[in-house]
Amino acid sequence: MGLLGKILGNAGVVENDKLNEDYGHLLMDDEKIEIGFKLIRDVFMFTDKRLILIDVQGITGKKIEYKTLLYNSISRFSIETAGRIDLDAELKIWLSGEQLPAVSKTFNKSVNIYDVQKVLGSHILK
Repeated sequence: MGLLGKILGNAGVVENDKLNEDYGHLLMDDEKIEIGFKLIRDVFMFTDKRLILIDVQGITGKKIEYKTLLYNSISRFSIETAGRIDLDAELKIWLSGEQLPAVSKTFNKSVNIYDVQKVLGSHILK
């Protein structure tokens, strides 16, 4: 991910080995990471059981919020593909009973947004 993408908060793919090394302690024994993304310091991972959002807070980054979204609590999602001028793609996720998206993430051009929606769709459309 380039410097401009990091400054703008665009997500880039993170290798599963790195995610397991850094966040394996969050997973259940039989849980597997399918794909993960990093936005500067924050991370979000799709596992075979849930979506995990990791929000690194404060200047030092010592305070971290770990949020789990169960796939069955997701009521809908949308993707917006990158265009010629706007080179970023977006993902928005709504939880049951909420009017506004609970999650809104921007992806840089290195991420295939269609792959992201396939992973999410494969879990919530079961």
